[in-house]
Amino acid sequence: MRSTIALLAKALRSGCALAPLLCAGPLWAATLAVAPGESIQAAIEVAAPGDVIEVARGRYVENLRITKPLTLRGMERPTISGNLSGDTIRVTATDVVIEGLIVRDSGDSLLKQNAGIYLWPGAHRAVVRNCDLTYNLFGLWIEKANDVRIEHNVITGKRDYRSSQRGNGIQLYNTTGAQIIGNNIGFVRDAIYVDVSHRAVFRSNRLHHSRYGTHYMNSYHNLWEDNDVYMNRGGLALMEVRDQLVRNNRAWANSDHGIMLRTIQDSVVENNIVAGNARGLFIYDAEYNTLRGNLVVDNVVGTHLWAGSKNNIVEGNDFISNREQVRYVGARDELWGIKDGNHWSNYLGWDRNGDGHGDVPYEANDLVDRLSWQHPMMKLLLASPAVQTLRLVGQQFPLLRAPSVVDPKPRMRPANDNWRDWRGRYYPGSR
Repeated sequence: MRSTIALLAKALRSGCALAPLLCAGPLWAATLAVAPGESIQAAIEVAAPGDVIEVARGRYVENLRITKPLTLRGMERPTISGNLSGDTIRVTATDVVIEGLIVRDSGDSLLKQNAGIYLWPGAHRAVVRNCDLTYNLFGLWIEKANDVRIEHNVITGKRDYRSSQRGNGIQLYNTTGAQIIGNNIGFVRDAIYVDVSHRAVFRSNRLHHSRYGTHYMNSYHNLWEDNDVYMNRGGLALMEVRDQLVRNNRAWANSDHGIMLRTIQDSVVENNIVAGNARGLFIYDAEYNTLRGNLVVDNVVGTHLWAGSKNNIVEGNDFISNREQVRYVGARDELWGIKDGNHWSNYLGWDRNGDGHGDVPYEANDLVDRLSWQHPMMKLLLASPAVQTLRLVGQQFPLLRAPSVVDPKPRMRPANDNWRDWRGRYYPGSR
């Protein structure tokens, strides 16, 4: 079998002996065909850099090692099985393209980071597209490989394993310039895990049914755009990062938070929809960020704000029908909406001059809220005359007032007209 592929490759290049300079470019790349019963690895070994290997529909049980630039293309979606051992495909060369394959059955060693496709350090500019990666420990492990492009793949993990024993859908470590676009990832530990990876684009992905849609740390100058993050424990978790642009995403029906902003600086979070989560926005130790144009609707807690999160610009957001609009833990008031204001569906003020802003400030929390957080059993008495009297006294006597998020110019109408479309989207069993 190996000799047949070698002879074919030699024949395809036989004309190059007369014009070696012309044949050096990719125009003269050969196409090698692999049929069922033949070895893909044998074709890889005889291929020259730049060649195309086309794999016919069938099932191939092999652990492939790609050590030279080439294209590995599936014709009518053949299956490559790693036989539950090691990495199904390991790439160590630059400029490798893998497309149109079903890649499955990696080993299950978390220590060895077994993956369906492992892009080894130095596998720069790799492209993986239009593949199904299923029943692998890690779908894709990408380590010290720059300018990779991962697009339009479907990635699922070892669904019969407990969540903590699964790998992640896509793991990025110590990379720059990655483009993660249009992937559908679910039933893994974390859909996308990003660590020490910069100047990347994450766009139009669907991240669902995992622990975190995104577990993301120590990474700078990245774009998160137009992703759907749903039915996870946590949605987008952006931690220990700076200079992020997070826009036009939809985080809904996650059993904990929709978007977590933890130890984050100098970032913009805009025009996102955060709906039906236990906590819509979880903001912890966040400074010098801008949050604008977001719709935070029908969460148990709209925004949980604490741990010194201050000096942020929060303008033009809609906080609608959250059971608790803001849970704020701090020693002094935090001013939001100083310039343009935010909309609060439970605002009870008025607008006598018709400028679209309330005449009295909105205060998110009072003394009763603070006591109910410290003593949860107190919620049983919230409707009692005594508690309502305490709430009124706290409003009238500033000495008894609790620090709160204060919006001095609350908007009377929401900016997002479609907010009703996002009500009732909850994690199963959470309400």
